[in-house]
Amino acid sequence: MTSPGSRWSDLDRPPLSARALRPAMIWPEGLWTQLEIVESTGSTNADLAEAARAGRASAGTVLVAEEQTSGRGRLGRGWSAPPRSGLFFSVLLQPEPEVTTERLSWLPLLAGVATATAVARAGGVDTALKWPNDLLVTVEGEERKCGGILAERTGHGTVVLGIGVNVSLRADELPVPHAGSLLLAGAVSTDRDPLLRAVLRSLAEWYTRWLAACGDPAASGVLDAYVAGCATLDRPVRAELPGGGELRGTATALDGEGRLVVRAADGTRHPLAAADIVHLRTT
Repeated sequence: MTSPGSRWSDLDRPPLSARALRPAMIWPEGLWTQLEIVESTGSTNADLAEAARAGRASAGTVLVAEEQTSGRGRLGRGWSAPPRSGLFFSVLLQPEPEVTTERLSWLPLLAGVATATAVARAGGVDTALKWPNDLLVTVEGEERKCGGILAERTGHGTVVLGIGVNVSLRADELPVPHAGSLLLAGAVSTDRDPLLRAVLRSLAEWYTRWLAACGDPAASGVLDAYVAGCATLDRPVRAELPGGGELRGTATALDGEGRLVVRAADGTRHPLAAADIVHLRTT
């Protein structure tokens, strides 16, 4: 019999195995160099950033948590879920000096492409991207957020990239009504092991291609892939701007820095580097 605190207390949510994942994801010429799984932590991004600054983590490190108690999304929002109900991990990358500072803004968009592609293939569920870094699935005919990405520069040319995906959350476990999960979207599999492998492999492929193109979004294919999978483009939106205020218009394009270009009612175009985007219904 398992105790309530046991890692096997929920048999529908078995723990990940670092021993099984390491040989599958780490090899001499590969991007990933170290993989660690912890039972619980406040934030994998915060932990990995601290380790990087202290010289205890190098590029290629992957830190996975079975549970995050203080996970953060964009604009300081919390990100929490039951233990072993999702993928909660961060990776340490070193895109500089190959990629210029102006092109670093494409990294979270690249991660969105990689994650959406991997989840669609391994989970068998349709996915879409909401600018700049939300992963969307369809639950009962409605768009729901089931994942998010957060990139943070840590100095010395390194970036911590955090990815969170709700995998097996049930309806009564959702943090907010408009959230979703792969389970609720009808995924053919909610086994986190192959899902994590798929995301890490996809991320390595896209990142390596982007790095080889010196961060050029067009030459690397990131721009076309993001545009093809983005649910924000060509639809009316409300942009809630940092510091207050909002902008309404139509999301028309991404510019060379990955900013969302919104055309207002008067025809003026506004490139947005940061905003909370709300998809509006067409009437």
